[in-house]
Amino acid sequence: MPLRLPDGLPAIDILKRENINIEDILAKEEDKRPLRIVILNLMPFKATTETDFIRILSNSPLLLDINFMKLKSHASKHTPTEHMDRFYHTLEELSKEKIDGLIVTGAPVEGIPFEEVDYWTELQEIFNWARENVRSTLYICWAAQAGLYHFYDIPKYPLPKKMFGIFPTIPLKPEQPLFRGFDDVFRMPQSRHTEVRREDIEQVDDLEVIAESEESGVSIVRSRSRREFFITGHLEYAPDTLDTEYRRDLGKRDDVEVPKYYYREDNPDKGPLVTWRSHANLLFMNWISWVLGGE
Repeated sequence: MPLRLPDGLPAIDILKRENINIEDILAKEEDKRPLRIVILNLMPFKATTETDFIRILSNSPLLLDINFMKLKSHASKHTPTEHMDRFYHTLEELSKEKIDGLIVTGAPVEGIPFEEVDYWTELQEIFNWARENVRSTLYICWAAQAGLYHFYDIPKYPLPKKMFGIFPTIPLKPEQPLFRGFDDVFRMPQSRHTEVRREDIEQVDDLEVIAESEESGVSIVRSRSRREFFITGHLEYAPDTLDTEYRRDLGKRDDVEVPKYYYREDNPDKGPLVTWRSHANLLFMNWISWVLGGE
């Protein structure tokens, strides 16, 4: 089923080269309302994140209308203003029509207390609005920590070293619709310097840890009373994302380690071994069905 994307979005050309039919993406069907998904993209390099999420959402059997949200209180330093003006809209603009699902991405502000993030107040307003007006929200990586802190006062903790790699993860509630079709173990990319802890989450009746890794800790938390999911990792990552991060930081810092369980034979020269994409696709497709009111 096609996606509806803003005309001219750079991701379209990339996906076309990946043999995703461009005619299918630029849908012109007017006879039914598509499922409307908005992505609040907090990452600095917007086009890369756009492509990651569109690529994974393109597997949906349902008609999706994908839009991008920007903040009024923060200007991107790494993405041209022309790109932001053309493809991104404020909450006020996007909320004029019904939004079915919201995805809030991570952000490179882990080392800053939440209240000191320059757009924290606006982000809180968006979180509150989404809780009352969006059928389901996915909070990814830093956004998961931010959402848990905003709604439930769950703190984040600095890690002694970066959690970096593709970690075996257990679905603790395999009956959850989000895990329909999952194996007993799946793998989740992680790239973060902070964590949330199970003991804090267990103090909140409305929260439930539904996926966890022995090595990387809490992986997915859900709100029992609402369709909100807090995902600590990056299932949307492309095969080369961690490699790009590793090579970018190598030689610039003294704490850069080879991402675990990522390279073939743990050798960067042999390239990544992709082990997470099938479950990533399945999770997002299950979420889309859940947004529509599936079991």
